[in-house]
Amino acid sequence: MGLLDGILGRLSGNFLGGSSPGSSGKQLCQLALQVLQQNGGLTGVLEKLKASGLAQQAESWVGTGANLPISPDQISKVLGGANLGELAAKLGLPAGTANVGLAEMLPRLIDQLTPQGRVPEDHADLVSQGLAMLGKLGKVEPR
Repeated sequence: MGLLDGILGRLSGNFLGGSSPGSSGKQLCQLALQVLQQNGGLTGVLEKLKASGLAQQAESWVGTGANLPISPDQISKVLGGANLGELAAKLGLPAGTANVGLAEMLPRLIDQLTPQGRVPEDHADLVSQGLAMLGKLGKVEPR
């Protein structure tokens, strides 16, 4: 699990004290992993992005080059704003933070989980392991 430890450490560290008021990197990582888990894993989220006309973004996140950006509004449309708001509330994040944080976190997370430019076969396990690891770092219990 050394690779996953490193990924989560880099991602959550990049967002600690970040631009989203009232949020932490750990909470945003947890939110992104839960979004992946609830939407069919990496492949499910990537398919939703492609079906929504965001294939270039999805492919850039998996590929080995630079990640194309996605807006908070696009995140909300692809993944369902109400669902994101509910997940954010369970983690103690303000509703607006979910879209903004995911627009920054999701491309980086998917990029880190696909280092060889392809979705690994064990992607569902990686997501579950990541959630378990974040839970051990200091409980962020659903409210």
